[in-house]
Amino acid sequence: MNTIDSLLMNELNPSQKEAVETTEGALLILAGAGTGKTKALTSRIAYIIEQKIASPHQILAVTFTNKAAKEMLERVEKYVSASGMWIGTFHSICAKILRSNAERIGLYTNFNILDQDDSTKLLKGIMESKGIDIKKYPPKFILNVIQSWKDKCISYLDAKPVKNRPNEEIAAKVYEEYQLKLRATNNMDFGDLILYVVQLFQIHPDVLETYQDRFLYIHVDEYQDTNIAQYMFVRMLAEKHKNICVVGDDDQSIYGWRGAEVDNILNFHNYFPGAKVIKLEQNYRSTQNILSAASSIISNNSERLGKSLWSAGDLGEKIYLTKLYNDLEEADFYGKVIKHLSFNGVSFSSIAFLVRASFQTRAIEESLVRHGIPYKVIGGLKFYERLEIKDAIAYIRATMNPNDDLAFERIINVPRRGIGDNTIKQIHNFGMLNKLSFFQSICEMLKNDILPKRASDPLTKLVAQFISWQEDSKNMPHYELVEKILTDSGYVGMWKEDKNKDSSARLDNLKEFYRALQEFDSMENFLEHVSLVSTNDDEILGNHVSIMTMHGSKGLEWEVVMLPGWEEGLFPSLRDGDSERDLQEERRLAYVALTRARKKIFISSVGRRRIYNTFQDSIPSRFITELPQQICTILTLNSLYTPEVFTKGLEVKKPSVLESSSSKVTDSDGNIKLGTRVFHVKFGYGKVMSMSDDSAYVYFDHAGLKNVKTSFLERH
Repeated sequence: MNTIDSLLMNELNPSQKEAVETTEGALLILAGAGTGKTKALTSRIAYIIEQKIASPHQILAVTFTNKAAKEMLERVEKYVSASGMWIGTFHSICAKILRSNAERIGLYTNFNILDQDDSTKLLKGIMESKGIDIKKYPPKFILNVIQSWKDKCISYLDAKPVKNRPNEEIAAKVYEEYQLKLRATNNMDFGDLILYVVQLFQIHPDVLETYQDRFLYIHVDEYQDTNIAQYMFVRMLAEKHKNICVVGDDDQSIYGWRGAEVDNILNFHNYFPGAKVIKLEQNYRSTQNILSAASSIISNNSERLGKSLWSAGDLGEKIYLTKLYNDLEEADFYGKVIKHLSFNGVSFSSIAFLVRASFQTRAIEESLVRHGIPYKVIGGLKFYERLEIKDAIAYIRATMNPNDDLAFERIINVPRRGIGDNTIKQIHNFGMLNKLSFFQSICEMLKNDILPKRASDPLTKLVAQFISWQEDSKNMPHYELVEKILTDSGYVGMWKEDKNKDSSARLDNLKEFYRALQEFDSMENFLEHVSLVSTNDDEILGNHVSIMTMHGSKGLEWEVVMLPGWEEGLFPSLRDGDSERDLQEERRLAYVALTRARKKIFISSVGRRRIYNTFQDSIPSRFITELPQQICTILTLNSLYTPEVFTKGLEVKKPSVLESSSSKVTDSDGNIKLGTRVFHVKFGYGKVMSMSDDSAYVYFDHAGLKNVKTSFLERH
């Protein structure tokens, strides 16, 4: 064994070494979180080159981000020269193939690749030319439907809309013209890059064979995140020599909502008969207790290949659980915990909050501000920087001070009122000449009949609304006034009518905004508070607590992870009509969140969470009941809750939601109790999750979680 070979192999554990040395045939490296999958993959590539099994130009390595591709290349070149190797994202690899072969399918090799904005503009023009209402059917959403078809390798010839899904019906009507327009202008969108390569390979087998003979060894990273088109691309390339190595973790497949197909990895052995599976189970990131927690939850999923993560290190600290009265107390609790950790030497940058829904961040952000803790929202905007919140604040500022030009100009045409740029410019010029504010200029121009009628009518209505709101502010609670403003102005209605997938999240944020207002005794105090929150920049470069969604956290890690909001309905986030498969993806999300932590995990739930001005009773997430009690410890806040209160919730053994057999868990006299299978005349069959004196929370098979009177339940 030479020096390079020895150095490479000495850094690997037995499973990684086996993966590196298994060079022939189809191989699935089933790599758990933190098990060194990138080291195994890059070492395997380096080994193939170093052992002269293949030259670099005969190796293909595909991943999902340019950053990951760059890191892979750097790691390979730590050992050997990789000059000539094709390594990149699916899109960059496919673009490279098309640059050389586009003319074979009637395209030009100097094509342009449109980004999301340009693709949306192109589609918008087509929809308008067909008389389609773009307010009712936003082009961005229709484009998402088209892209989802392309992710499945469905061309406009084969696209079949699902019945009673109007957005798919609209997408089917414009897909062909959109595609023809792209070709006519020598453009492609990102979905075309893979779709056209698959079509190229299907139509011209000689082109496929050229690339099959070139790429003798194919490697795919993050295989659990591949969609159908990506799977077809790599399968066609590997069909001749069968030397394909994919690395992934079925337990971390959390992007089903954007086209990822978990079946690609679950059925790898079926798609590539004789494939070998090597499991990487030794974790180098987390303590054993953290790994045990994650493994315990994910073991409840039926659709998985199965593995057991372990660590050679200490057991570590137990998982900290706490149940609090409401979300405000929850946020304050975390502020106090972080202050305590900081006092004991834990840096802010080693702490992260991972939330299921973006609206959860508002209370957390404000608690961190109160406690003087720097933070940064990763992969998203801080609560008060979000578009809908800034719009709402602009309405408030313009109501309190009509001469606030910045605020008034922001909302003058939100929602659309038919006030064009020329009219706005005319108002500006009038104000500059007469030294008037924007609002004063509108009033004067309306008074003197200077504005055209198409602009004067909506502006007259808007001015009247602001005058009315100013009068209302004298005798109406400020939080009720804001709800009235955003409703009367049509702003809330605008988002309700918007079919974009982001709209429901924006409405949730507005509900949270109403709630935030109620925590202040006046509008002035609230606006002052917002200013303080918005200017809470971290003065210590890089030393801040991170706040992000669970989905955005994949691939990252921290010493300490905070997991608030583990309650039924919030996490898992299930809606009517969701399936067992949806639940399993939520459980995989829990697994990902837990395995981001190296040393400490704090999980919390609340008894009451305020949503849209009303408190809703909550029960702890079923995922909490799936944690082993022996590795958990209960934390309390100000002695308001005894350990027994929460432990009682932990003792409930949650049966499978969709279990078909009848439960035998009843009192000796046959009364309903926790875990009992029941029937309700309206909601059908379900399982009892929690009980009070005369009511119970029941998770119904088709209706989801409901709070019902026990007198209306029949034991099944």
